[in-house]
Amino acid sequence: MELVILVVVIAVVVIGGLSGLVVGRSRKKRKLPPPPPAAPTITSPPTEPHVGDEAETPRDEHRRTIEEVGLPDAETATETPVAVEDPVVGLAPAPPVEVPEPTAGRLVRLRARLARSQNSLGKGLLTLLSREHLDEETWEEIEDTLLTADVGVKPTQELVERLRERVRVLGTRSPEELRTLLREELITLVGADLPREVNTESPLDTPAVVMVVGVNGTGKTTTTGKLARVLVADGRSVVLGAADTFRAAAADQLQTWGERVGARTVRGPEGGDPASVAFDAVKEGIAEGADVVLIDTAGRLHTKTGLMDELGKVKRVVEKHGPLDEVLLVLDATTGQNGLVQARVFAEVVDITGIVLTKLDGTAKGGIVVAVQRELGVPVKLVGLGEGADDLAPFEPAAFVDALIGD
Repeated sequence: MELVILVVVIAVVVIGGLSGLVVGRSRKKRKLPPPPPAAPTITSPPTEPHVGDEAETPRDEHRRTIEEVGLPDAETATETPVAVEDPVVGLAPAPPVEVPEPTAGRLVRLRARLARSQNSLGKGLLTLLSREHLDEETWEEIEDTLLTADVGVKPTQELVERLRERVRVLGTRSPEELRTLLREELITLVGADLPREVNTESPLDTPAVVMVVGVNGTGKTTTTGKLARVLVADGRSVVLGAADTFRAAAADQLQTWGERVGARTVRGPEGGDPASVAFDAVKEGIAEGADVVLIDTAGRLHTKTGLMDELGKVKRVVEKHGPLDEVLLVLDATTGQNGLVQARVFAEVVDITGIVLTKLDGTAKGGIVVAVQRELGVPVKLVGLGEGADDLAPFEPAAFVDALIGD
């Protein structure tokens, strides 16, 4: 009996401990899962007032009566209203049109700039000719000086032969006599009797058409813009044709040059047909009654046959309006004899009538003037002597030679 009671007591104790354990565990705080992220707050835009709605007037605001509102008198109310230009939508003032300096004597005014880089040729020749004994070695040095200046082999031989003969016959020795002798022979070599004027007179009742050609990097587009200034300075009205459609910058650049002197620029879409732009430029020039149409063509690499053929196409299309009056080839004077290779190829395609030598102020090789004229049989008509807008000058043989040999 006692054993049964003991077993019952132990059972009660065990059951009580288990229930306490369960209750204790149930009382522990359970870890809840994290709440979901809050949805973003969307702020609705202020409601637009509907037609007929009025803004709410603050209650403490004083409202004026009809007697307090000032009304215009009868005379003021019947006056004609004056239009006031809206400063926001008004057109920007057009840039002022520049007046280029006259071209007459421009090369003489730029002589100092040319002489800084060319004097080495003239002074070198005068120094050699002033030697007490003009032996064979001295004459060879004179030849080398001329060849180094890119005069060319044949013109150099001709000049040296004439100098040797005149020095022998005249017995010239004084510096002043030698300078006069050298000046005369160089002017003869450059060609004082060649026609130098850019042909801007058309035999027909249409504008004269001038096409500007050349390879990349010679300053062709800039030269075309400067040529427009030369023509405007001489009283000619000009229309520009931006037929270099392969570079959008070229058309923009040419248009900027034109706007500065009041010349309109005809241009087409980038990558468009250059011949079409050239045709339209001449057509617009005829419609406006312009004196001259200047056509700037793309910078052609003379080794690219297809591009040269396209240049020939531009020429043929333009000639549907009438003959080309001038075809100017732009050459970089610093390229020297390599420029002659370019000149030959262009001459075969478009019949060059004149040469523009750029960057002549940056080289001591002024003899390229002689060499390129001999190679093409056409004269140098314009020379570029700097970066300024009016640094393109008509070529004058005497002024050029005077810059070569100095005072």
